Amino acid sequence: MTRTTLDLTGLKCPLPALKTRKALKPLKAGDQLEVYCTDPLSVIDIPNLVRETGDKVEITERTEARIVFLIEKTNGSIESANDALHS
Repeated sequence: MTRTTLDLTGLKCPLPALKTRKALKPLKAGDQLEVYCTDPLSVIDIPNLVRETGDKVEITERTEARIVFLIEKTNGSIESANDALHS
């Protein structure tokens, strides 16, 4: 298990969600992605993204200055299931 940190402070919607999606793709099950954001919309966008990918997310810190998400990559990816379904 590895933990990767992704600093997206200063980026505005939709960049935090897009960059988080890209960073999640190469991770293996059990790996963690720690994401730092300042965009207030990320509290909506990133959990929605993680729901789509089938991974797990927690907001571990939320202050006026930043939001920190801890995302755990799981095996139950909806994207993988959809890809298998359409192959």
